[in-house]
Amino acid sequence: MISLRHRALAVFNVFFALGLFLFFVHRVGPPVVPTVAEPVYSGHAGKKEIALTFNVFWGEEYIPGILDILKENNVQATFFLGGQWTEQYPVLARLIADSGQEIESHGYSHPHADHLSESANLAEIEKAEKVIVKYTGKKPTLFAPPYGERGPAVLRAAERAGYRTVLWSTDTVDWQLPDSSVIVRRVMQGARPGGIVLMHPTAPTLHALPTIIAELKRQGYRLVDLDTLLREGS
Repeated sequence: MISLRHRALAVFNVFFALGLFLFFVHRVGPPVVPTVAEPVYSGHAGKKEIALTFNVFWGEEYIPGILDILKENNVQATFFLGGQWTEQYPVLARLIADSGQEIESHGYSHPHADHLSESANLAEIEKAEKVIVKYTGKKPTLFAPPYGERGPAVLRAAERAGYRTVLWSTDTVDWQLPDSSVIVRRVMQGARPGGIVLMHPTAPTLHALPTIIAELKRQGYRLVDLDTLLREGS
């Protein structure tokens, strides 16, 4: 049988360990849990501005038409380019940059980012950056993760690479190729100061774009690129 002395010693050891733990917590505070910046969903709500953004990993045949519409309407937008797409269509990537539109990163190979480790996500971002800089002369600072996936590994990798992760406040879901009127309705229903609109280069988006621009301007919105939207909102 356990003696009374041994029981007393065991109780003493438990309380001693607890006291030592509480002492260090009091002196140095609780363990620090690394934090990571949250994704950006919108800009400053106090200014009537909206950013039109395009994630580009396909749909290259619609890029020239989209650029023409933006130029005709004196609108600045943001294009998140995929690295592989940029390698495949360097002339179009350069055309977007030379048109004065903002160039940012959509990663390199469009994987499901939440299925990758932090180091693999970092490699994707860094590889895309090298390609985008090579073919456009523009260094991205914003990252739109493929599929909008935003797990801790994705966010930490973007932060380590010096990027802000950007998502959206209005998703047109135009990759499903709805009628252009549906895209217009989704944008207008979601319109609010500081809004970020997600689009892709598709045929219905191309057809919807003039109406979207006209209606937003009619409602008093200023259409700006993300750099402007986020800088003025900071």
